[in-house]
Amino acid sequence: MTTVGIHQPEYLPWLGFFKKIMNSELFVLLDDAQFRKKGWQNRNRIRIKNGTTLLSIPVHVHSYPKINEVTIDNQKNWSSRHQKSILFNYANAPFFDEIKDVVESIFNKNFEYLVELNTEIIKSIMNVLDIKTKVCFSSELNILKKGSDRVLDICKAVHAKNYITGTFWAESNLQIEEFQKANIDVEFQKFQHPTYNQIHGKFVPEMSIIDLLFN
Repeated sequence: MTTVGIHQPEYLPWLGFFKKIMNSELFVLLDDAQFRKKGWQNRNRIRIKNGTTLLSIPVHVHSYPKINEVTIDNQKNWSSRHQKSILFNYANAPFFDEIKDVVESIFNKNFEYLVELNTEIIKSIMNVLDIKTKVCFSSELNILKKGSDRVLDICKAVHAKNYITGTFWAESNLQIEEFQKANIDVEFQKFQHPTYNQIHGKFVPEMSIIDLLFN
C-alpha cells in the first residue's frame, strides 16, 4: 500500500473524514485508541429548523476503555429517536428519497458495540459515494505504542509510503522527522469545507455528511 489515512471510527462523520478516506488507498480505523467522552465517536450534528441538534448515542463507559470495547446502551431506545429525528428534519430535502433507505437500513439493525455501528455507517456512506478505498482496523495490527509512535508503527505495518493526516492534532504532536527517517511522506489535509444549498436556512458547516447527502 502507498497512501494511508488513519482515524478513529466516528458516528455519522463529517465531510473531512470522508475526504481523507477518498485520498487514501488504505484507511485504518483506529479502533483500539482510548474512547473520548464528549468526542465524536458516539455523537454528531444535523440541521434542524432552528439551527442544529446533537445526536448522541448512550454508551456504557467504565474507566478508560478502548473504542472497540465500548458497548451501546440499547435500553434507552436511542436508535428509534435518532432515525425519527433524521428523517423528520430532512423530509423536505431534495435527495430525501435516495438517502432515506440508507438511513433506515442502518438504524433498523441492532448493534451491541459502538465500533460495529460506526463501521456499518462508514462503509454504507462509502458505498453511496462510490469510494473504493480498502479499510482495516488498527486492532488487527497489534501496535502497542502510543501517540506519534503508534501512528508511525501503523504506517510501517501496512507498508505506507505516504501518510495523510489532519492538522488539529498532528501539527503539534506528530514527529515528522521520524516519518522522514522511515521514508514515509506526511501530507497535511487542510480541508476546505464546501458550501452547498441546505434546507432550514443559512448554511451551517461541519454537519454530519448525511446533511450533504440529503441536500
